[in-house]
Amino acid sequence: MLQSDNNNVPRGAWLLLFVALFAVSSAGAVLQSMSEIPPILRASWRMQGTALILLPGFIYQLYFLDREKFTRKDVLIIFLSSCFLAAHFGSWVWSLDHTSLVHSLLFVTSHPLVVVLLMPILGSEIRRGHVIGALIGFIGAALTLKDIDAGGEVTLIGNFFAFIGAVTVVGYLFSGRYLRSERNMPLFIYAFPVTFLSAVWLTPASLILESTTFSQTIPEIGVFGWFDISWILWIGYLSLGPGLLGHTGINAVLRWFPPLIVSIALLFEPVIGGVIGWLWTGDIYLGAWTIVGGCLMLAGAMLVKFEEANEQTTDESPS
Repeated sequence: MLQSDNNNVPRGAWLLLFVALFAVSSAGAVLQSMSEIPPILRASWRMQGTALILLPGFIYQLYFLDREKFTRKDVLIIFLSSCFLAAHFGSWVWSLDHTSLVHSLLFVTSHPLVVVLLMPILGSEIRRGHVIGALIGFIGAALTLKDIDAGGEVTLIGNFFAFIGAVTVVGYLFSGRYLRSERNMPLFIYAFPVTFLSAVWLTPASLILESTTFSQTIPEIGVFGWFDISWILWIGYLSLGPGLLGHTGINAVLRWFPPLIVSIALLFEPVIGGVIGWLWTGDIYLGAWTIVGGCLMLAGAMLVKFEEANEQTTDESPS
């Protein structure tokens, strides 16, 4: 295989990282375009489709799984992780209908800043880089809110629900890190039940809050309405693109790239997602305060990530 000049990383790895990042970043524009579908139902469809894609891998790994290796605690964490994932997607997709695409992406990807707030609760050491990064990031978030009255596309409630998406995804990420790294749980053994259960939790929420139905008469309000020819390609892309290629690709490139590189690349999701949204619709709202505040949010999150990487390097170095 051809090698790049940078630390013998295969050139194909850079391509895979870009494709995975593009796939993940495109989800917001696609989901926002499906505005005929109630937001929680939309999130449920997304989880249903992704679970279906993950099912063959789950069956294969289940056949070879040493089931005695895992405990009731692991099963409980899977349930908790699925609740976090359902809350993340439900709140984020709802925000896409109530604020601009860029604002939604900026706030839902601010989870590195949220982690700093949770460090005292988790008993983690807070370093100077964490504090400075979080301060810069939250100042940037506050500045973006100055665009709320400009044009009417940006709303406080929409931004708030996107931020709830960032808070809840932290629980999902910590659960996954524990089960995948410390418990060595196979990828599909973890990913399928979490994704499937998140769809299960989102479905009754949609039935209660959005008056959706199990009937297929009107696909746009049907629990399984995405099987209709009008929507199956949309959910198919979301499941195969952002769902499988995006997240699986990101996990794959960790073989060649340090986690810091991948984490920093993912922070550019609002930028790439905004460009995709503009190319998709030909129209995107981007106020001056959004640009300034968004750059500060990105810079703050980067500082937090750099501090995390520095902390890991320090911990791993011989004393």
